[in-house]
Amino acid sequence: MTGIFVTGTDTGIGKTALSALLLAELRRRNINAAPMKPVQTGCVASGKWQVASGGVPDLDYSLSMASMDVSKEQYANMSPCRFEPACSPHLAAEMVGTEIDIAEIVIAARALTSDYDFVIVEGAGGTLVPLNRRETMLDLMQALKFPVMIAARPGLGTINHTLLTIRTLHSDGLDIAGVVFVASTDKESGLIEEDNANTIEQFGKVPLLGTIPYCAQLQNTSPDFSDLPITVAAEIEKIVTQLGV
Repeated sequence: MTGIFVTGTDTGIGKTALSALLLAELRRRNINAAPMKPVQTGCVASGKWQVASGGVPDLDYSLSMASMDVSKEQYANMSPCRFEPACSPHLAAEMVGTEIDIAEIVIAARALTSDYDFVIVEGAGGTLVPLNRRETMLDLMQALKFPVMIAARPGLGTINHTLLTIRTLHSDGLDIAGVVFVASTDKESGLIEEDNANTIEQFGKVPLLGTIPYCAQLQNTSPDFSDLPITVAAEIEKIVTQLGV
C-alpha cells in the first residue's frame, strides 16, 4: 500500500484535520509520507497547475502540521488543480474557463510516489462530488486505486450518511480501510455516539478505527503536531497502527 484516500460523508466533516494528523504521525514514525490535495476551491488565486508557494489552505494545513518544507515542483504536484471560486470543483473549474482532468491528477500522484513512500490524498467534499460534467470524486478514487478512509461525524445523523458512503464505495469495488469519527464540538460522547460506532460497523462491515476528540488547536490554520493534547496524539497513533503501514 503506497497511499490512502481520505474522503468524507460531507463537506466540513474533518477530512483536513484527519489527513494532516495521519501525515504527521507517519512522518513521526520516519515514514517518508506526503500530502496531496488534488482539487482545492476557495484559493487566494485562481488557475490550474500553479506553482506558487502558498494559496492552498488544506495542503498548507497538512504541511504545517507535519512541519514539512517542499519544493515548488512538489507543491504543484501536491495540489495540481486550484481555483478561487469557493464552490463544487466542477463549477469552480467552469467559472475560470477550464475543466478538471483526472489523468493530470494521476500523473501528479505518480510523481509524488516517486519522491515519497506514502501519499495521503484528501478529497473534496464527499464521494460523489462532481469533478467535471462526466466524472466524480469516486472516479478519481478508482484511478488512484488507494484504500479509502472515511471521515465522519460521531453524532446524530452519521449512520445514514456513513452507510451510504460505504455502500457507494463497496459498489465500485473500492477497498475501505475504515471509518474515523472526527468530533467538531467539545460535547461529551455518550450512548448515541457509542451506538453509532457499533451500528456502522455492524451494517457497513468496516472497522471504526477511532475517534479524533475535539481539540481547539485543530481549528488553527497552521497547527503544530507537537502542541496537540496527548489524547489526540494517542488516538491518531492507534489509528495509524491499525493501518499497518
